Amino acid sequence: MATHVITGAGSGIGAAVARRLHARGDALVLHARDAGRAKELAAEFPGASTLVGDLNDPDRLSWAFSHQALPDRVDSLLHIAGVVDLGPVGELTPKAWRHQLNVNLIAPAELTRHFLPQLRVTQGHVLFVNSGAGLHAGADWSAYAASKHGLKALADSLRQEEHGRGVRVTSVYPGRTASPMQVKVHQQEGKEYDAEKWIDPESVATTILMALDLPRDAEVNDLTVRPGR
Repeated sequence: MATHVITGAGSGIGAAVARRLHARGDALVLHARDAGRAKELAAEFPGASTLVGDLNDPDRLSWAFSHQALPDRVDSLLHIAGVVDLGPVGELTPKAWRHQLNVNLIAPAELTRHFLPQLRVTQGHVLFVNSGAGLHAGADWSAYAASKHGLKALADSLRQEEHGRGVRVTSVYPGRTASPMQVKVHQQEGKEYDAEKWIDPESVATTILMALDLPRDAEVNDLTVRPGR
């Protein structure tokens, strides 16, 4: 039975991945931003453990984790949580930049630092759910895209550093996915939201599990997923 640490399990792609892993009997350690959210996740996924820490305050994650029981074994660390705030460069505030960089880039780096010792022992897997914006930046997407371009750099460097220890590193780049985040994006863009136009989170979850379950003789480095309609 593998143990997976997952951020973003409360909705969208993260929830789809957590459901699939939970259904097959794997052990889950679900990150939550606060104790209330942790209680909700524990009720939704019976038997799962929770880990509380604010991704928007990565400087305090180490302190928060020092007051909680961390898993002895970690087979995969799945970075799926993310935030987005659109706006032109001329209007985005430092607060908007920091929020996206903290949650989307710095917190994943800090979580990875914490769990690398366990991942090295198991020759585990670190998987980053990135975005198409991590490869191409459009107008009004500067801060989000910068955080995701940085996440690609983090994954690429980590892969080079840890390959010799047997730790696999994968970046998944989904296009627009039917999720609460996409609802927010459409609101910010002033567009009508139609979930049928976008990727089902379950489809992205399928690609993530494929990367995780790949035999040890191979490794998926970068995987792009685009809407098929």
